[in-house]
Amino acid sequence: DVSSPKHGKVDPHNVPHVGGNMWAGGTGGRDTAGLGGKGGPYRLDAGHRVYQVSQAEKDAVPEEVKRAAREMAEKAFKQRLKEIQMSEYDASTYERFSGAVRRQVQSLRIILDNLQ
Repeated sequence: DVSSPKHGKVDPHNVPHVGGNMWAGGTGGRDTAGLGGKGGPYRLDAGHRVYQVSQAEKDAVPEEVKRAAREMAEKAFKQRLKEIQMSEYDASTYERFSGAVRRQVQSLRIILDNLQ
């Protein structure tokens, strides 16, 4: 069961973690920032294979946990904007321009990776 969202511990060795509710950047777990889990406050990719919990499990997360996760994600987003000296208006403008060329940038990245 999910209880409350949190960032989680950072593994100094970046070992892949699947399931549980302790490690930041893990996959398929609960309550912590990661990928493929449920009840975490935001997505955090540590570069490992993603294990996905079922949509039914995600839908079963209590509304108060979802609300707490959204609030934590919003706070982390605002803190990150502050760290990089960017306003919310700047972020929305950046997202608008970035979104317009996202597919082309991804294609270019693939081409450059293959050339490398």
